[in-house]
Amino acid sequence: MRYLPLTDTDRREMLATIGARSIDDLFRDVPPSVRLPGPIAGLSSHMGELEVERRLGRMAARNIAASDVPFFVGAGAYKHHVPASVDHLIQRGEFLTSYTPYQPEITQGTLQYLFEFQTQITMLTGMEVANASMYDGSTGASEAVLMANRVTRRNKAVLSGGLHPHYRSVIETTAHWQGFRTVGAPVDADGIEDLSALVDKEVSCVVVQNPSVFGHVRDLTPLAEACHAAGALLVVVVTEVVSLGLLTPPGDMGADIVVCEGQSLGVGLNFGGPYVGLFATREKLLRQMPGRLVGETVDADGKRGFVLTLSTREQHIRREKATSNICTNSGLCALAFTIHLTLLGERGFTRLAEINHATAVRAAERLAKVPGVKVLNETFFNEFTVMLPKPAAPVIEALAARRILGGVPVSRLIPDAPLSADLLLVAVTETVTDADIEALATGLAEVL
Repeated sequence: MRYLPLTDTDRREMLATIGARSIDDLFRDVPPSVRLPGPIAGLSSHMGELEVERRLGRMAARNIAASDVPFFVGAGAYKHHVPASVDHLIQRGEFLTSYTPYQPEITQGTLQYLFEFQTQITMLTGMEVANASMYDGSTGASEAVLMANRVTRRNKAVLSGGLHPHYRSVIETTAHWQGFRTVGAPVDADGIEDLSALVDKEVSCVVVQNPSVFGHVRDLTPLAEACHAAGALLVVVVTEVVSLGLLTPPGDMGADIVVCEGQSLGVGLNFGGPYVGLFATREKLLRQMPGRLVGETVDADGKRGFVLTLSTREQHIRREKATSNICTNSGLCALAFTIHLTLLGERGFTRLAEINHATAVRAAERLAKVPGVKVLNETFFNEFTVMLPKPAAPVIEALAARRILGGVPVSRLIPDAPLSADLLLVAVTETVTDADIEALATGLAEVL
């Protein structure tokens, strides 16, 4: 059976029906600069299934698995140990195959774990209410800006120079299509930016990451005060949720909206997804929060039960009244998050954060002893930035050839930033051993 059963005549008739001259017309909104100029080199257009499997198998064998080598890659996605019980539980049929609760009254189990999930998020972030998850941290950040625009009735967002570039790109893309403005602060590799001067009466919110993409940890209280004095909201992004086991919660520093990437708990790296976005805010802003909110109640017999208290999606209410077009959520990943955090408990979560930080400190101290390597951070949690005496990208390739995944070159995230070529992001979690740290330090000394 052909994978593409349509004939040339079929295609011409379909194009004529929709008024397109060619298939290329269907992609006219995709900039030519990001299109492939032709077929992928080295791939045949005619191969049997067995040949395809062999070819793809050889290509996959070129990858280096994160669990097989010393691994220091982070920049928004982190390798943590996930207990085997997490995967075992989420693969139960009632969890794995269920979908979003369109008839919530008969999906009490789903609603209960989402209620517990929301409770955990409010405790972690220091906020008052949380929703039943977002797609991931980056799209949650763009939804936070849209929410701030609605609350303040303004249309300008200030983006920190320490915000992950991928999060910034998602917000800027949303801004392009939703018609609001963004003001991006200069890249803040040193962690010294002062965003207060950019806050005026037109700003709806300031979006800042803590720890920043470069690993810097800051007290955001002064910035929150500056935002509130100007009538703006402070949106805090957290890409490494384990940091909340040790750092002051954003809510305690005056944040109005907190957005996190929850991948670190319960969810593997998974080649980039699916992940789970965490979204929390103040109770007074509840009705402008995107997504869904699960609440606790009692039934007619006085027994404990759960309901969808708030559903602001366009599938549930009139489109013009909806605050979000999120059409589903990362429910299974939210469950994995909840199970992992429940297994840890409050004390275990704090201990996990302490181990992450202590291991990262040992790594930073060891790398600082390598000739030519300079650690830029005065404060960090489990990720920090080092400056190398040469461009970081080829250094990382040389380390990979030695079976060491040494981090993320900043040039891969911010190609045009001054000095970014020599900067390297190094992430250290509880999975890193002292032998791994020594391997990285020795490898750097060899390739620099």
